[in-house]
Parts: sequence; structure tokens; C-alpha cells
Amino acid sequence: MQGLARERTRRVMVGSVPLGGGSPVVVQSMTCTPTVDADATLAQVNALVDAGCDLVRVTVPSREALGPFERICRESPVPIVADIHFDYRLAIGAVRAGAAKLRINPGNIGDWERVDAVIDAAGEAGAAIRIGVNAGSLDKRIAERDGLTQPEKLVASSLEFVEHFEKRGFDDIVLSAKAHSVPTTIETYRALSRELPHVPLHLGVTEAGTVQQGTIKSAVGLGVLLAEGIGDTMRVSLTADPVEEPPVCWGILQSLGLRRRGPELVSCPTCGRTQVDLIGLAEEVGERLKGCSKPISVAVMGCVVNGPGEASDADVGVACGRGVGMVFRHGEVIRKVPEDQIVDALMEEIDRL
Repeated sequence: MQGLARERTRRVMVGSVPLGGGSPVVVQSMTCTPTVDADATLAQVNALVDAGCDLVRVTVPSREALGPFERICRESPVPIVADIHFDYRLAIGAVRAGAAKLRINPGNIGDWERVDAVIDAAGEAGAAIRIGVNAGSLDKRIAERDGLTQPEKLVASSLEFVEHFEKRGFDDIVLSAKAHSVPTTIETYRALSRELPHVPLHLGVTEAGTVQQGTIKSAVGLGVLLAEGIGDTMRVSLTADPVEEPPVCWGILQSLGLRRRGPELVSCPTCGRTQVDLIGLAEEVGERLKGCSKPISVAVMGCVVNGPGEASDADVGVACGRGVGMVFRHGEVIRKVPEDQIVDALMEEIDRL
């Protein structure tokens, strides 16, 4: 699953976090609190870290935000990425305030002279830059070219900016080219991986939607790319509390065998053979596993006959019959308990692992 594309990208350090060059795929999200409220923003940063973020992005929308932003960078447990639009001076101020990385869209940051000023400031501060190309804010020169498809426009814009940054001698680049369309996202990133194999890629489906729709679109789009070895860092964008985002990232990574964080719950669908409250059992086990950090797999299966065999690779699990549960470890049944003791018995076995 670890494809060559991910291994060929240049390694970029974002503070203490390595990104690219075959490093583990980095999980990130973004705060939605007012940056001028440093207490609220730091609280959300910590919540996002607890939820699984390796990096957290914070908007810097005004000069008034720079002071609080400096404190956020200083007190954050992970490197902070500054999100900048329109005003290049805010980007310069953000790296001087401690941002480990900038996210800028050169298409709205101003002319090349202003872009160069940001590049120089980031170089002096040792900060990385994500060139964030977006389908909704392409430069008019490219956006109005009728002969290009949307993916081709995104790639053309990306190539132009990366070439300019590298000519300036700035190599600590991460690149994203986002769209809300899953097919466009897949086609664009495949092309970027071919055209710029050395540049680490930030994956995301922008404006993906609410929790259910956004999770589905992100799992499909990012899952395809990650399975092909493309992508060095990722954000799942949801119209929801941002703490909902990192678990989806981890779910995608874990399902592909790329990273593990905490337990994985394996449970079968109900059927006519089910003779216990399987849905209730699985939900209760899931809730109790939230406090577990062990990278294990736990199975909750509805059939005594087939359960252990179907989930034989689980570290521990239970297969249910009429009012009973057969607790097993790696496919071997170790004890039988009544239905009302199933969850407790399962958790006892997990504690022993």
C-alpha cells in the first residue's frame, strides 16, 4: 500500500513534524474560533490534537489577530499553520509570530513582488509554505482558458507557482489543488503526482459538505489517492465541529493500513440469525473503546458459528448466540458469558492485552 509516489516526494519539516519523503501521512484540521480569542482557539487546538491532529491550521484574518496568534503558536502542543488570504503582510507577520507553515493562495495574495516578499520571510524564519490552489479562486488568466478542463487548469496553476517558488530557491513547499468534485480531485492529484513527483501533496476535497456527505466524498476521493501512494498530508473538510474531522482521517488511513491510532471495531451487519441486541452491543463497545489507546482490533459478531472464523484476525472479540456470547482471541474461543455480561467480559479481555 505504501506506493512509490509518496516515497519520492521531498521531505519538508513543519516545525518538528516531517511531511513527505515517505513519512507517515500527516493528519490536520483547522480551528473555527476567532483567532483574536487566544483562549478559545488554544482550547480548540488542544481538542483537535486530542482527536488526532499532527498539525493545526489557524486563520490570521487581520493585524489584530497577530498578537493572539503569536501566543497560540507559543502554547500549542503541535506546530501551527497560518491560513492567509489577500494580505501578504499578514503572511509575513505570521511567520515572524511563530507559524511553522503558511497556507497561501498565490492567486489572491497579490502580484509576484508580494509573493516574493512572503517567500523571503518564510525562508528567513525557517517556515514551510503550502501553495493552496483552489478551483474557486483560480487566476483569471487560467480560469478563462476554454481549452482546458478543470483538472488541467488546477495543474497549470500549480506548475506555475511551484516553478516560481523553486526559481527563488525556496524548496520547503507543500502543494494542494482542491475542488469539491471527487473525480476532479482524483484526476488533479494524479496529474500533480506525475508532473511534480518531488513536491509533497496536501490532500482534501474542499466544500465536501456535512458529516455524512463530507465523510463519504472524502473517503472515496482521498482513499483512492492514498491507496495509489499519493498524498503526504490530509484534511477532511466537514461542515461540522472540526473535532469531527480527525477521526475520519484516521478511519481512512487505518482502513488502508497506512497508520493506526487506537482500536478498530469490526462488527457484522444484523441478519435473521441474530439473537441478541447486536446493534446495542456494538454501540456500547464503541463508546467504551473511546477511552482506549491500544492499536488493536475488536470484533463484535452476531453469529456463534461463523463469527470467530470471519473475524479471526481480530485481537479479541465476541460472537453471539441466543442470549450468550462466546469471547474469543485470534479466532480461539476462551469463554462463554450471558448476554448481559458480554461487554464487561470483552473489556476485561481488552485490559489484559
